Amino acid sequence: MYQYHMLVHYPHTSDNLFMTLTCTKLLLTHSHIWHAATIHPFLQQCKLGTIQPQQFNTWLVQDYLFAIEFTRMVGRVLASAPSHHFDVILGGLAALKDELNWFKEKAAQRQLNLDTIKQPTCTKYCEYMHSLAVKPYPVQATALWAIELAYNQAWQLPGTMPVPYDEFADRWGNPGFTEYVKLLEQQADEVLKTASDEIQQQAQEAFVKVAKFEQDFWQMAFNPAQDK
Repeated sequence: MYQYHMLVHYPHTSDNLFMTLTCTKLLLTHSHIWHAATIHPFLQQCKLGTIQPQQFNTWLVQDYLFAIEFTRMVGRVLASAPSHHFDVILGGLAALKDELNWFKEKAAQRQLNLDTIKQPTCTKYCEYMHSLAVKPYPVQATALWAIELAYNQAWQLPGTMPVPYDEFADRWGNPGFTEYVKLLEQQADEVLKTASDEIQQQAQEAFVKVAKFEQDFWQMAFNPAQDK
């Protein structure tokens, strides 16, 4: 399904081939798929104010359903994390409580029914997040960082959004959220540094999968009927 190279080949500077794997290297190595994950017509049309209400509403409802499962994922990451990572992850969980309530408010304003089924794309992404529970913590930490970074960059890159999309852009593109994502990156880098070759390979695969899922999630808003 993922037609990308999962391995990064670094010079043999030590017995551990992946010793230098970092979040920055993941972004540089897989820049093409990261670009597709964070720069999408959905976001450009929000910027231009030309997105159709039905398309935006499709994304909004599915993103709420995703956020529920993402909250569960973050709880599982916390369960695997070393205690000195708790503060950052708990901060994310506290923000998710507010975010879920905010989604409900936005849906009510738009008269949207949140008690609906997940689109197949959303379902697959949620199932993947659930599958991370059995992965080593460095893999989970990398995936958590990638998911949050994708939203942070995707809503920042278009620039200033018009009303009503400016509120959405500010939620994920504000400086406080950017700082939180940087802290997640630091935590992922810390545990990747001492991870085995196999675990670092798994972390890289997780990054690629998250990027592809993010791209598909934006696209889902345009093709809800064909999303099978």
